[in-house]
Amino acid sequence: MRLLMTAPLLIGLALPGYAAPVEGVTFTHHDWTLACDNTRTCRAAGYQADDNGGDPVSILLTRAGGPDQPVEAELMLGQYDDNTATKRLSLSINGTSLGPMQFDAAEGTATFSAKQLAALLASLARNSRIELIGDDDARWTVSDQGASAVLLKMDAFQGRLGTPGALMRKGTQAESSVPPALPVPVVQLGKPVPTRPADTALAASPALRAALAAVTSADDCEALGPGGSLSPDGEPEALTVQRLSADKLLVSLSCWRAAYNTGDGYWVINDRAPYQPRLVTTAAVGDEVRTIQEAHKGRGLGDCWSSTTWGWTGTQFVKTADSSTGLCRLVAAGGAWEMPTLVTTVRE
Repeated sequence: MRLLMTAPLLIGLALPGYAAPVEGVTFTHHDWTLACDNTRTCRAAGYQADDNGGDPVSILLTRAGGPDQPVEAELMLGQYDDNTATKRLSLSINGTSLGPMQFDAAEGTATFSAKQLAALLASLARNSRIELIGDDDARWTVSDQGASAVLLKMDAFQGRLGTPGALMRKGTQAESSVPPALPVPVVQLGKPVPTRPADTALAASPALRAALAAVTSADDCEALGPGGSLSPDGEPEALTVQRLSADKLLVSLSCWRAAYNTGDGYWVINDRAPYQPRLVTTAAVGDEVRTIQEAHKGRGLGDCWSSTTWGWTGTQFVKTADSSTGLCRLVAAGGAWEMPTLVTTVRE
């Protein structure tokens, strides 16, 4: 079975209009997970305990970088099977009722009042029982296991440790010492160039296929290994060639198939020999020539995904987005949350 992990989060790039001074991070401990992006915004998600069969539920905490930033919180009841029937929802922590939540029964989502949020954040610093109570005493329990470690990591990434605004290790250091939020980097795509008939014809070139195989491991692209086929009929997988610029082409090929994911390879080549291919990825699922997309399930149930997008700047492909949907806990088909580690603004 091919195991897919979120790609490395952010690489420092010396490109015009593309500033990347901070690398995003991910961190998971027990039933909580964290994703912080290159603007210093962090998102932490907690779930039901993974070992007790409780009904699926998740809380997402979001905090922008910079001094004096509030924590925002939202909640989602498990809706993977569209079986959430409750019309009202209230919050209880350690047996103390904190009153009704602002609950959207149609969506199965809720937000916290200021009082509820303060009580929630305080409870995550110690052992606590966090319950959501619905109609007919239906209950969802959010695990506290891993929360303090994840929130400590969030504080450290955002430079809040020892300040009054820290969630886990408060102190008297001035709030103004917290590093500022960073702007969203801008990636300018290269101008589109039409593909020529000769480009398409190059797809049949044995020399091109050999050049791709020379720079790509067969473990990463099975279709370039012995036999060059992923299908029972033994036919080699077809190459697709598209023009990127006056002298560069984009070559793609179906590289591998697993139980519930597939991966296509993409290379940038010279438009004539020597082709000198540069591998972009062997885990893509599609492209729009100037953009390449990766999207993969964390497991066959499809309740958790990771995704990466690449953009052509006119000289090379760079990552323009990197994200996951959180832990695989059956909260929602397609995943409960968007938890990026890299965000950019892409301009055509």
